[in-house]
Amino acid sequence: MSPAQRHPTMADVAERAGVSASTVSRALRGFANVSPEVRSRVELAARELDFAVSRHASSLVTGRTGVVAVLVPTLNSWFMGSALSSLGPLLRAADMQLAVYVIPDLAERAAFFEQLPARRNADALLVFSFDLTEEESARLDDLGMPVVYVSQHADGRPSVYVDDVAGARHGTRHLLNLGHRRIAFLQTAGATGFAFSARERLLGHQQALTEAGVPLDDSLVVATETDGKRGVAEALGRLLSLREPPTAVFAEQDELAADLVWTLRRARIEVPERMSVLGFDDQPAAEWFELSTVAQSPSEMGRVAGELALELIDDPDGDHHRHVVLPTRLIPRASTAPPPVPEKDPC
Repeated sequence: MSPAQRHPTMADVAERAGVSASTVSRALRGFANVSPEVRSRVELAARELDFAVSRHASSLVTGRTGVVAVLVPTLNSWFMGSALSSLGPLLRAADMQLAVYVIPDLAERAAFFEQLPARRNADALLVFSFDLTEEESARLDDLGMPVVYVSQHADGRPSVYVDDVAGARHGTRHLLNLGHRRIAFLQTAGATGFAFSARERLLGHQQALTEAGVPLDDSLVVATETDGKRGVAEALGRLLSLREPPTAVFAEQDELAADLVWTLRRARIEVPERMSVLGFDDQPAAEWFELSTVAQSPSEMGRVAGELALELIDDPDGDHHRHVVLPTRLIPRASTAPPPVPEKDPC
């Protein structure tokens, strides 16, 4: 069978160009140690034969797979969707492919860290929003490839994240500046993968209260015990049953804040006239519900993390301790206002 009757191989290109197969691979991969004259001959031969170098063949020469892997706790979140939507085009522009490993439960998590499939199938790994144990982090350190931590700070390892503490501090200051002193913090219970951010946001909230001289009150920190609006309604019920209910609620994320606004309105509690609500993230729901929120950009985070991974792939001796901290910003909308004026005692 002639080359014209089957898919051309690297050997066919090498024969036509009068060079070795390894030279063909180096030329088509853009390596600098190929003379311009030889590169032109190889490229001409490849065009005439309609040949494209395969990733498998090139990996035999370069030692690279042309793949960047990502490890995520879920795909069912606004954050993950936004981050991956910017990461994918960036990698395609660099002639790289994206492999996604989703480990939503403990069994799959244990299997991933036991087998480490990315070791054989990727040039870099991006780890999104995981609270890893020391043993799990050590396993990733032994992968022999760049590992970039995304939406979390990892000591001594490349990381891309927002300062959740500072962002929450700014959000609580917004409520304090409006005059609120009874400010609740609403968080999720047992959230998969995002516990790190939740802790940091609560810390920033409490720091702002302490700086303003407002005593911390554990009864104002409530968690949803069940998913969805029912869990938010139960958490709100606990707040409204306090001897002195809050006048504002800072929700850990916009989804919680939106459910809270919906629940308050069903209970005929006006937002923000009787209760101000602040979110975190600036998800699409924030604009739909006119939520004041602390905004971050997961699409920017995905893009920056991808750029850092590509840099470390190309320069293995680069800065593997680099931290990139992206900004947050407060976006005031219609869900926050000064607290209601206390009614005067008619007596």
